[in-house]
Amino acid sequence: MPAADFSLNRRAFMARHAGGLGSLALAHLAAAADAGSGRNDPLAPKQPHHAGKAKAVICLFQHGGPSQMDLFDPKPELTRQHGKPHPDTLEVHFHTQQGKLLGSPFKFAKRGQSGVELSELLPHTARIVDDITLVRSMKTDSVDHEAALRVMHSGKIFAGRPTWGSWALYGLGSERKELPAYVVLADPGGFPVDGTNNWSSGYLPPVYQGTPFRATGTPVAHLATPADVAGAARRDQLNLLNGLNAAHIRKHPGNAELEARLGHYELAARMQTTVPDVLNFSDETEETRKLYGIDNPKSAEYGKRCLLARRLIERGVRFVQIFLSSQPWDTHSKNAESLTNLCAMTDQPGAGLVLDLKRRGLLDSTVVLWTGEFGRLPISQGTDGRDHNRHAFSLWLAGGGFKKGHVHGATDDFGYMSTDKIVRVPDLHATLLHTLGLDHTRLSFPHEGRDDTLTDFAVTNAKVVDSLLA
Repeated sequence: MPAADFSLNRRAFMARHAGGLGSLALAHLAAAADAGSGRNDPLAPKQPHHAGKAKAVICLFQHGGPSQMDLFDPKPELTRQHGKPHPDTLEVHFHTQQGKLLGSPFKFAKRGQSGVELSELLPHTARIVDDITLVRSMKTDSVDHEAALRVMHSGKIFAGRPTWGSWALYGLGSERKELPAYVVLADPGGFPVDGTNNWSSGYLPPVYQGTPFRATGTPVAHLATPADVAGAARRDQLNLLNGLNAAHIRKHPGNAELEARLGHYELAARMQTTVPDVLNFSDETEETRKLYGIDNPKSAEYGKRCLLARRLIERGVRFVQIFLSSQPWDTHSKNAESLTNLCAMTDQPGAGLVLDLKRRGLLDSTVVLWTGEFGRLPISQGTDGRDHNRHAFSLWLAGGGFKKGHVHGATDDFGYMSTDKIVRVPDLHATLLHTLGLDHTRLSFPHEGRDDTLTDFAVTNAKVVDSLLA
């Protein structure tokens, strides 16, 4: 159909008829577009800069800022001086320092053959402690949630930049055409703080952004064909829309946003048959379900998403992120109670994921990252809360070339300040890209008159942290 044959432009047509077409799964577009579009595939597999140990990433993101001195970083001096004033002035989120030193109520013990000390709240992480690198000396740039989230995900405090998952996809492309290469497993309770900025492609082409999945029910919004749409009517609608799209792309060649949108339509078509299989857990053993805590009401929902992450990685998905609703680790009050409940929900599924990947031979080629955006203060807020802390927090990594049973860095006696072998977020990003075979100094995209990078290394002086790697 030549473009001149249409009496309405595409925008006018969609404005008038979007209600009827917007929820269609565009199955016929895939064959037509693959046969004759002539568009370059921005998701085609690409050669890495060097041979990387990892091919995929699973990020278990803990919104709110987990308390390092209650989980990963034991501080006996903090316990001994509980209730006394902190000897120095601290940077606090709400600009007033009134609380006294707050010791952790939880016991720590050495775990595994490596003897890494962990909190009693993490009995399942203790099972994988010999497989992880525990970084106790992280540092970030902001004490504000949204800004710190953007730093952790995209490298800078302001919105509009690509997340590091988008950078990885831009640098490596996709191994599968039937599934998105970058999948977001959102919490059924709602979006995390800062919403879609957590998986935005920013100024990179939109094709590199994350695709939200649900672990239960309808996995992808607007993917299934409505029950009241007859087969013949559906084919007619799809054929018409296909013609409109083909005409529009001829009139606007090289439009990245439009090409990405058409690419998403084509992917949606292929996903119709692939996604139901990914979500079908019937082939998983009862032992595997228990490994992820799916038999436990407290951890079942998070466990299902961790299991789904493994199934996605098995099928060639490049990057998977699991998020929590809102920011539950933001423990300004009821710190001990909140941590107890959160660990009961997340500890077993996260450890089960690492164990399952390991026994299936997938851990060596998959990075598992457990982190939040910052840490907490060693002084109390109110009676039993902790305020934000950007100067020290802990995270762990497993697989993908990272050391096993290794503790990196340290903080001061109270856990307020990272003091030894400090790892900044740009250094973490450089190291993660390195494990994927990508050089953070070479992975660039033209933006606002210069070639921008995830780490902005000319400003941050970001470096790969070789001591984290095996």
